[in-house]
Amino acid sequence: MNRAAVMAGVGSCLPSRVVSNDELATRLDTSDAWIRSRTGIEQRHFAAPGTATSDLAVGAGAKALKSSGEPTVDAVIVATTTPDRPCPATAPVVAARLGMTGTAAYDVSAVCTGFVYGLATAAGLILAEVADRVLVIGAETFSTLLDPDDRSTSVIFGDGAGAVVLRSGTGTEPGALGPFDLGSDGEGEALITVPAGGSRQRLSGVAPRPGEAYFAMSGKDVFRHAVRRMTGSAKAVLDRAGWNAGDVDHLVSHQANLRITHHVAEGIGLPRERCFNNIAEVGNTAAASIPLALDQAHTRGVLRPAQRVLLTAFGGGLTWGSTVLTWPQLDRS
Repeated sequence: MNRAAVMAGVGSCLPSRVVSNDELATRLDTSDAWIRSRTGIEQRHFAAPGTATSDLAVGAGAKALKSSGEPTVDAVIVATTTPDRPCPATAPVVAARLGMTGTAAYDVSAVCTGFVYGLATAAGLILAEVADRVLVIGAETFSTLLDPDDRSTSVIFGDGAGAVVLRSGTGTEPGALGPFDLGSDGEGEALITVPAGGSRQRLSGVAPRPGEAYFAMSGKDVFRHAVRRMTGSAKAVLDRAGWNAGDVDHLVSHQANLRITHHVAEGIGLPRERCFNNIAEVGNTAAASIPLALDQAHTRGVLRPAQRVLLTAFGGGLTWGSTVLTWPQLDRS
């Protein structure tokens, strides 16, 4: 049998608090018009005090499990840059709260590419017959990393979670994932980073400077790398799949910046109307970005069975990755 990982369920979870551009403009040197023109973002969601990444992950995971029609899986993978704690991993906590104590569970850390890396590792578990069903969650409380006085980052990111269930099946089924294209370039580590808190800073013997505990990003360089790497990765995976640009019904890319998405689509040869974008509503939710977009596109009827979907992402590391699938028939309740 041509064993493959097949998408069987999808779900998402957003915090209830909505933060508009106008709210941010009351304390930052910015405006709604400036944020929209530079990023395409109109609002984002921030988690309330007392909420953790695992809470959002559990909410998204429960919905994906319900969508799949089965309450359990053989493994749980959580892609996140904002775990509940540095130690232990967040995934075992999420698995236990979903009623799966004893299930294999681990985190994946690849920043905004984390979910695609998580899909690839989940597919590997299924192909190796280690698991028949895997829950893959992208979950972030990125607001906890943001310098509230930094206009360049505070206006971009939001909190949320998205999840999918993968099951074993065949490569000819709707929903079968693959091939994958993954890559990294550690020489760009400083372009997207949280300087303080890790072993390098702690073992340096130097106390962190003010602001080093916050997320930092070199915007112009990241824009350039994101466009080049996502475009190249998307082309590579299309070539491996035997698809051309005209075969793609929807591009669901990491929601980093609307202008980045449009540049990537142009580089692939896709019209902009084939890009699903929800960045205006949720901002950049890092590892949660793609699964959140998939769930929203599915529930709104944008993604329909038998349509061909291209996924691509770029994040810190630097990391990037892409995959393809034909959208399956999934529960939309």
